[in-house]
Amino acid sequence: MFKLSEIREKEIININTGQRMGYVDDFELNLENGRIDAIIILGGGVGKVLGLFGKNSEIVIDWNDIVRIGTDTILVDYKNEISS
Repeated sequence: MFKLSEIREKEIININTGQRMGYVDDFELNLENGRIDAIIILGGGVGKVLGLFGKNSEIVIDWNDIVRIGTDTILVDYKNEISS
């Protein structure tokens, strides 16, 4: 069992590419079932200047795509292309 605050401190790694994706910024919660449906990573955004004036991108990873939650990392099976 994990606390949400503990999950937010773990780095997310895509097992398909080995890419470090970042850290959990938010969660999609299913209040009817009382469970997490997805984790969300906020991207740097396109055209951002000093963190302003640009679009934020977000990566939504379905909870079922989480392969393993380890001590320091979360391994995910994410198949969509990620732009850096």
